[in-house]
Amino acid sequence: VKKQILDEEIYCSPEATVLLASYAVQAKYGDYDPNFHEPGFLAHDELLPKRVLRQYQLTAEMWEEKITAWYAEHRGIARDEAEMNYLKIAQDLEMYGVNYFPIAQNKNHTDLLLGVDAKGIHIYSINNRFSPNKSFEWSAIRNISYSEKELTIKPLDKKAEVFKFFSSQLKVNKLILQLCIGNHDLFMRRRKVDSIEIQQMKAQAREEKARKKMENQRLAREKQLREEAERAKEELERRLFQLEDEARQANEALLRSQEAAELLAEKAQIAEEEAKLLAQNAAEAEQERQRLEITALKTKEEKRLMEQKMREAELIAVKLVKESDRRAKEAEHLKQDLHEAREAERKAKQKLLDITRLNCPHMVNYPQYSATDTRDANFDKGSIKLDLKDIDLKRLSFEIERERLDYLEKSRRFEDRLKELKSEIHALKLEEKQSGLY
Repeated sequence: VKKQILDEEIYCSPEATVLLASYAVQAKYGDYDPNFHEPGFLAHDELLPKRVLRQYQLTAEMWEEKITAWYAEHRGIARDEAEMNYLKIAQDLEMYGVNYFPIAQNKNHTDLLLGVDAKGIHIYSINNRFSPNKSFEWSAIRNISYSEKELTIKPLDKKAEVFKFFSSQLKVNKLILQLCIGNHDLFMRRRKVDSIEIQQMKAQAREEKARKKMENQRLAREKQLREEAERAKEELERRLFQLEDEARQANEALLRSQEAAELLAEKAQIAEEEAKLLAQNAAEAEQERQRLEITALKTKEEKRLMEQKMREAELIAVKLVKESDRRAKEAEHLKQDLHEAREAERKAKQKLLDITRLNCPHMVNYPQYSATDTRDANFDKGSIKLDLKDIDLKRLSFEIERERLDYLEKSRRFEDRLKELKSEIHALKLEEKQSGLY
């Protein structure tokens, strides 16, 4: 039957050919296994008629994909059952089981086809093998006979017309008659009641079929359970691998988190140290700012003090100049007074000598005579004046010396003070220059 379909002796639609091809593959290879039946495993199998291949612009891979899609649906069907399904589909085809013979209604032309099948005899036109022009069922045929090339079909109804036709050869009529006898016998057998033995055989066959079906179902169930167990095992293995992978990823994530935490801790510590350093720098900067402010204030204060000291020094210098002038004037007056006093003393002494020479010349010639009493008596008042004058001169000399010493001491102190002021002013100028540099 498969060969007749592939050779296009039996017409089959493209959809039916794909379904029949899937059952043929199931009968040959068994259940579909994607791990074993890889793409291209049907490359060397002839499964479709050439008419169907020419009708559609599809590649061999596309046809294989379509057949494999149906083939995968037949999982669990036994090989012999797949063959039976193939035959069940094939027997529903219009041309299944029909044997065609060219015939003619006269001896000269062959313009008809006679078909013999299990249902009866059919007359077709030469171009249409699907729809018969006339049919004779086996139950309606009374007799079939031939004479040479002439074949006669007598209906059961005597009033019906007898159909006569001619074949090309005598042996064709013999073959037609044999096919008709065989199909008629089968038809009559199907109509008869089966004997007990046949019924028992059919019952045994049904039981055997049911047993095989149950066995196949059991095997299919076991196979399904085994496949489910394998799939469950694969799923568990996949899940285990996934869990291991997730655990590994979680461990790696934990390690990364720990490393990140350590890095964050280090960064936090560094940030804290930087914050401390910045705070310290800020504090130092604030201290420096305050120091500079204090220095600036101090500089201003020192500058003010320096200016004040300079003013004081200037005042002291002015005072010293004035005092020096005053002292110089006083010294000049004192010198003048001293000179006048010494001149007066000299004059007094000269006058005394003159008086002495005039009044007591013997004192000069006779120094052994004492004139103390006389002098005391005669010049008591003048002696007192001379003694007082001498005392004034001594006091005046003493005061002059004391004033001179005081002047020298004050001058020395003023000079020391001026030196100190100059040193302080110089130091302040240096500090001011250094502050300007910073």
